[in-house]
Amino acid sequence: MAFTWGVSTSAYQIEGGVTVGGRGPSIWDTFTHRPGRVRDGSTGDVACDHLHRYADDVELMAGLGVSAYRFSVAWPRIQPDGTGPANPAGLAFYDRLVDTLLANGIDPVLTLYHWDLPQALEADGGWLNRDTAYRFADYAGLVATALGDRIRLWITLNEPFIHLSLGYGTGEYAPGHTHLFDALPVAHHQLLGHGLAVAALRDRGAAAVGITNNYTPVWPQGETEADLVAAATYDALHNRLCTDPLFGRGYPALGLDAPVVRDGDLDLIAAPLDMLGVNYYNPTGIRAPSSPESPMPFEIVPLTGYPTTDFGWPVVPDGLTELLLGLAGEYGDALPPIYVTESGCAYDGVDDPQRVSYLDGHVRAVRSAMAAGVDVRGYFVWSLLDNFEWAEGFTKRFGLVHVDFETQVRTPKTSYAWYRDLIRASR
Repeated sequence: MAFTWGVSTSAYQIEGGVTVGGRGPSIWDTFTHRPGRVRDGSTGDVACDHLHRYADDVELMAGLGVSAYRFSVAWPRIQPDGTGPANPAGLAFYDRLVDTLLANGIDPVLTLYHWDLPQALEADGGWLNRDTAYRFADYAGLVATALGDRIRLWITLNEPFIHLSLGYGTGEYAPGHTHLFDALPVAHHQLLGHGLAVAALRDRGAAAVGITNNYTPVWPQGETEADLVAAATYDALHNRLCTDPLFGRGYPALGLDAPVVRDGDLDLIAAPLDMLGVNYYNPTGIRAPSSPESPMPFEIVPLTGYPTTDFGWPVVPDGLTELLLGLAGEYGDALPPIYVTESGCAYDGVDDPQRVSYLDGHVRAVRSAMAAGVDVRGYFVWSLLDNFEWAEGFTKRFGLVHVDFETQVRTPKTSYAWYRDLIRASR
């Protein structure tokens, strides 16, 4: 099987057109319009205007020579209130996008949920409400009925732990709740929704189904027993909470149990998968809390001695090799083929040698893991376009293509040419 080279985006970060074609409001529409929530005061109302410029963006992908495009569908574009029949205008956009991709020899890889919950469902409790899992399965079925004959690979959820931690734990992301460990039911309801959606997709003949998680190697920053316990706790929360249940292990010991978990739930969640998506950006340094009054059983410590991106994240390509080997060692034969579904960095400028160096190092890291026997089938750069970077607004640029957000002019960067040449050489 040929290795898949791709690029990734998400709906709210690029589409714009938040009131076009009957789309309903999402939690991100609500969040970004609250004062002080986004660093530069911006919103995704227009973003990259991909809704109207998708054909140009597909042409950019074709110029790269990618064989696949990972995108997400905006749930409120399909079901404005999160329930009921599909909105024909919303489906029509994705129908056109998929056909345009296929006409250019690019396989569509569709993510059903990249954090843009319909606001109407949030009003009923969002992912804290078990019923949202069933609404998600209904939505998955609508999208599969419309597009299932043309989608190569389905991804149910993007990074459920990040959505839990930043959206419901610390409030940095939409919907902006600060429940800390009281938010753990969000993990279970997302994974239950995943399991129900897998069944709905299989019922409609889905070719291949998986889920994408964010992973980080956890590096203890200290040698005391308390430091090691803190690191193990963080590893269980960030890496294992949304992975162990997928492979029939249930939840790590974090207090997530009855009555949230009901009979039959874990069997649904552990339905067989065709792939596991891995999003990797950097390792995480952890030590024991420096204060006994800390509400968290660990403390995140910046890693020093590495170059950093414009986000301040350390650049550690070997961490990706470590992560992939760790997943293979931990889950063994239960682990399906892996796709690196996000790998990228924030740097300014059209001439971006730092991004070239970053991507080169991370591609080599994947090759090292493959040489050691890990079944990695693809690598997707985050992201095709500079976009709306969540709570950072337009202040952080991850794209292979520069976007002038005033004029919407797209300019391929040095990294775009590098990735194009890499793909050509690999073939």
